[in-house]
This record gives sequence, structure tokens and C-alpha cells, in this order.
Amino acid sequence: MIDVTEVKIRGYQKEDRNAIREISIESSIFGEYRNAVFDDEVLADLLTAYFTDYEPVSCFVAEKKEYVMGYILGTKDVRKMRNVLKRKVIPDVVKDLSGKGQLFRKGNLIFIKNIVFSYFKGEFVAPDFSPEYPATLHINIAPQFRGQNVGSLLINHYLDFLKKESISGIHFGVLSERAKMFFLKLDFKVLFTGKYTFLNYLTGETLPHYIIGKKL
Repeated sequence: MIDVTEVKIRGYQKEDRNAIREISIESSIFGEYRNAVFDDEVLADLLTAYFTDYEPVSCFVAEKKEYVMGYILGTKDVRKMRNVLKRKVIPDVVKDLSGKGQLFRKGNLIFIKNIVFSYFKGEFVAPDFSPEYPATLHINIAPQFRGQNVGSLLINHYLDFLKKESISGIHFGVLSERAKMFFLKLDFKVLFTGKYTFLNYLTGETLPHYIIGKKL
């Protein structure tokens, strides 16, 4: 176990970008299927680029002796984030895929096909919680530091930040029972329950989809 008194939570700096991107890939649900869907740069862009490139003031890292142990990336206005994703981040990702000749790679086409099937089954339909819970977050801890309260330190720091910014609430999605239970222990609540089947062909499992929220 690490000594949490040695863990420093601080604002994001440009020098943290590579460490954050690597942790995001390692920790994502695609981590063990890194060669099946997209490449690392594209995946990292989808997971982190909005936060680090368009709203870095809402991003924080946990470090020990200048080593990045984990991060929490966020936005104070999820509607703004969605707009930037639609206008900038996703078009840039598609352009990158096309430039690398990956857009029509077999693995990517299979993934896109499954996303489309899930979409038409209504799996991406969920209530819009942004009016009451306008903020969101994306958090990950490097594998060797999980289960040692680093995540709780980051969450509490980020919630204090949002309260100082007079943000009324926060909501976000999680894709596992373990993640759901972690946030319930921190007094979040489940706002919506659904499921995703678009990764069945890789994992052999249907993913639970919980939208978690908290009033501030």
C-alpha cells in the first residue's frame, strides 16, 4: 500500500499528456484488445483529447515523486463538450483514420458495424441529465496503484473544484459493477441503467451501462 500522504493532486500540465494517454489506453475496456480496434493514438484521442486540449483547467492528476499515478479529466458543461466532440474531435479522428488507411481496416469495420447495430437496438438512448447534472468526468488509475484510495482522492478534489465553480451536479457513465459500487460508496447514485452489446464479439459479454450522478 502507498502512503496517501505522499500523493499530490494537482492541475493538469501539458507535460502530463503522454502519461494520461497511456493510462487511458491501458485502463480502457479496449486495453486487452489493442490490436483489434483502432490504434493507440486514435483511441487515446477519443478518450482524452477533448479534456486535455479544450478544457485543461478541469483536469487533474495524482502524482507521487513526479510520477503520474492517475488522472481525472472533466468538463463543467457536458453540452459544450458534446458540441466540440461533434465539430472537432470526432472529425479529426476520422481524418486521422483515413490518412493512415485504417478507416476501412477489417477490425474497425466490424467494430463500426456492431456500434450501428447497438444504435438501432436503442442501446445509446438515455435521458439527458445535463440540465440538472451539467458536469462530467473521466477517471483512471494506473494498474499498479488501484485499490489504494488514489481514485477517491481525485474524486474528492474534483468535486471540491466543481463546488467552487458553482456547478450544480455531475453525471457520467460506467461500464462495470465494480465501478458502480465504487461510486455508490462515495454517495453517488444510479440515474439510469442500460446495457451495451457492441463488444460482445470481442468479450463474449454484454456490458452493463450505468449513468451515475450526484448533486453538488
